[in-house]
Amino acid sequence: MHWLFLLMAVGALYVGFTVTSTPVMVVALLASLVLFVVWIMGWYARRAGEGSQDPSMMIDPAELRRLREIAEARRASAAPPAEPPAP
Repeated sequence: MHWLFLLMAVGALYVGFTVTSTPVMVVALLASLVLFVVWIMGWYARRAGEGSQDPSMMIDPAELRRLREIAEARRASAAPPAEPPAP
């Protein structure tokens, strides 16, 4: 919902240009600038988030199979040997 910051920035810009009081104009124009920067940051964060890769595709299937085999071998060697049942 970063577009709300753009709407607020445009509204503050409109207020800054239509008001007759100088302090209110300065505050409105500064608020517009800040809201515009926040909108740009939100827009960029969303664009960067959409372009990120799926983490499961970072390892190819052959490497994943090899890692699973290594993990299974470690589990098998780490498991304590089964003790014979007591008489």
